[in-house]
Amino acid sequence: MKKERLVLGGGCFWCVEAVFSDVKGVLSAVSGYSGGLRPNPSYQNVCTGATGHAEIVDIHYDSEVISLGELLDIFFVIHDPTTLNAQGADKGTQYRSVIYYENEAEKEIILENINKQAKNFRDKIVTEVSKLGDVFAGEDYHQNYYKNNMSQGYCQVVITPKVQKFMTQFPDKLNSSI
Repeated sequence: MKKERLVLGGGCFWCVEAVFSDVKGVLSAVSGYSGGLRPNPSYQNVCTGATGHAEIVDIHYDSEVISLGELLDIFFVIHDPTTLNAQGADKGTQYRSVIYYENEAEKEIILENINKQAKNFRDKIVTEVSKLGDVFAGEDYHQNYYKNNMSQGYCQVVITPKVQKFMTQFPDKLNSSI
């Protein structure tokens, strides 16, 4: 096993976590916050937009099972990287499309993937690519939110279509234990 890390945000972290927690090779997907100035932010603080944090998912994965490029391919299918600080009805800097990198090699792969993805979108990709700073896990009630609240309206209307899109477009990447 070769454990790697990817931290990204694509709108509401419940959506991103719901997809990536079911990806073959993903060891963990934890909802949280990054990219802001305030240490140990709370959900309520982040929702104001004043902290500068994005809602993110901290993904640990086995790169012998799935590559960074494959994870990014999934990311660009399950959210709209062309809308600045918004995903659907979720609006604010905390919902920005963002990918954090730990080193220059990762940054290069990310930028190459964005260039590859550009042909799939009519509008320009506005995904932020930034050096990874502090990552803060979200509150317990945010973890596994989709799996724990599947009958809730937001889950049915917003998250389920993203999960289904992933399952349809990447059936070979679906964790076989599901």
